[in-house]
Amino acid sequence: MKTRLLSILTIFFLTLSMSAQIDRSIQPKPGPAPKINLGIPQTFELKNGLTVLVVENHKLPRVSVTLSLDNEPIFEGEKAGVSSLVSSLLGSGSKNLTKDEFNEEVDYLGASVSFGSQSARMSSLSKYFARIFELMADAAQNPVFTQEEFDKEKVKLIEGLKAEEKSVQSIASRVQSALAYGKNHPFGEFASNKTVNNVTLADIQNFYNTYFKPNNAYLVIVGDVNFKEVKKLVKKHFKNWENTPLPEYTIPSVNNVAETEINFINMPNAVQSDVTVLSTTNFNMADSDYHAVLLANQIFGGDFNSHLNMNLREAHGYTYGARSGIRPNKYTSSVFSAGAQVRNAVTDSTVVEIMKELKSIRDKKVTEEELKIVKATYVGSFVRNVEKPQTVASYALRIKTNNLPADFYETYLDKINAVTIDDIQRVAKKYFSENNARIIVTGKALDVIPNLEKLPYKIIYYDKEGSKTEKPEMKKPIPTGVTKETVINGYFEAIGGADKIKALESSLVTYEANAMGNVVASTEKRTADKYTNEISMGGNVVQKIIMSNEGVFMNKQPLPPAMAKEMNYTLGTFPEIGLMTNETSILTGIENIDGKDMYIISTKGEIVSTSIYFEVESGLKVKETQTITMGGRSQNQEATYSDYKEFNGVKFPASKTGNLGPQTVTFKLIDAKINEGVSDSDFE
Repeated sequence: MKTRLLSILTIFFLTLSMSAQIDRSIQPKPGPAPKINLGIPQTFELKNGLTVLVVENHKLPRVSVTLSLDNEPIFEGEKAGVSSLVSSLLGSGSKNLTKDEFNEEVDYLGASVSFGSQSARMSSLSKYFARIFELMADAAQNPVFTQEEFDKEKVKLIEGLKAEEKSVQSIASRVQSALAYGKNHPFGEFASNKTVNNVTLADIQNFYNTYFKPNNAYLVIVGDVNFKEVKKLVKKHFKNWENTPLPEYTIPSVNNVAETEINFINMPNAVQSDVTVLSTTNFNMADSDYHAVLLANQIFGGDFNSHLNMNLREAHGYTYGARSGIRPNKYTSSVFSAGAQVRNAVTDSTVVEIMKELKSIRDKKVTEEELKIVKATYVGSFVRNVEKPQTVASYALRIKTNNLPADFYETYLDKINAVTIDDIQRVAKKYFSENNARIIVTGKALDVIPNLEKLPYKIIYYDKEGSKTEKPEMKKPIPTGVTKETVINGYFEAIGGADKIKALESSLVTYEANAMGNVVASTEKRTADKYTNEISMGGNVVQKIIMSNEGVFMNKQPLPPAMAKEMNYTLGTFPEIGLMTNETSILTGIENIDGKDMYIISTKGEIVSTSIYFEVESGLKVKETQTITMGGRSQNQEATYSDYKEFNGVKFPASKTGNLGPQTVTFKLIDAKINEGVSDSDFE
């Protein structure tokens, strides 16, 4: 016991002695970067040029295969959209199997096979690998393009393009690319109804015959396989893939603007603005600046804790997220971009703050602590990824396709850790342009142009096709005699008669939609002074709102009194009845949206603000926007109404499109009842 006690005391005093010798004011020196020993895929090449990379990994009985064609960017011109159609049609069977036979066998074996216009992928259990690989190879090399499938996919693509026409983000994305690269550039062109309609079945076959070749093709196989067996299998199924010369194409050069300017795209339906500052630059993975640029972008706007996000989201509450990015490109210029989606009222302020942060990252050195944190993030992510067999293959592929040194990834961490704060400032000045940038704003001109005009930048206007246009008309004068009351009465006349609508005792309207794999039902009941709306999903009630003069309750929880007060104006058998007497609701003007003039009645509240759009010609309500602002943050909602149908002498919109969480869904009218089906118990 005595010996044990002495031992304990000895350890105790030794510990104290050692602690006394440590100066804790000095930060420990970081240890050396972990040694990265990447596995090397087994590689071989067929005579036709197909390069094969194989990574054996027997931990799980699964195999994944990726076929990628590393061709130069393809300019589609007047037939833009042909590659999308090729992507949709590949995998529709082969010359040896029908589409149904192909899909049934893949499903039966629990596998997945997919295609792009210049790619193919498969995943399966290792015991079915040989058969699924055979199916993928067959469909990739022997596709069947039928007129029937072509027509179906063409209709789908055109419908998708039509839906994008009202999406601010979709329009913003395509115009940004068009302005950055030019519409005569593979990265600047985009598909439209016109170009897609130019595409024929012969164009699909011609595109495939021209570009789906092994010349620059790479086949990556990862998983529970044997290299020798894989080699035999690949040769068996791909040795006859014909190698033919690819067409030559000179990619147009890309230039930035002479001085920073605002490029504005008017979207009259926008409740938010997309603000993106971008510029082009030459940047690829082989650049000596590559690692420094990665870190500089991460600090500036690459993650949640970046300068940009901390400013726009955390400090000002303008957005839910702001980001920047720059991707290397070996064929043409890269784009550096920074931006966010923000509410209309702060669009100009967002521009100011983004430009301020751009100037700051260029003019001021970041702190050693910032750089240290970002380096640690990259190191941690890299070390975790290299443990995955897929990473070994993808890194090896990048080395081949980007002409990188063989030790690029083995020295990756050393190069990351070697980046200094001086390097960050240097590459920010070189790659993050402040003086030759396009500030591309996609939004509602009426709401944002007056304040944008106060900024020290020239404004150039573009349409949704990326072509220059005149400054959009802000507002049309309201004709003499037109008031809020006449607009609302005109709406009531259009849906059944003003006197009749005002005399109704109750209304019950049911809509249904398909969302997130479930049937979503919306049931709305109204009386003169009560309202309830019940949302159910899969037969289960997920939200119920009850509104009366006593307050507004959501799932039996009262909403803030100020918010409830501003919502109460919608009470009535039709919500527009309350607009008549609501003093804060005013007729703000006439706007042209999608070629049609709209009366706008707006209600400005401290928390809830709405704008309702009535078509001048028909009198019908076609759109409603709502902004809820609390705690310095705003949430925007939009609903559109169309295809009015009559029920019991009153017309209701048979189609209603709105937000359901992050998803936009279309509700279809199931039933509408007048003066029946509503009781006091519905509002309890």
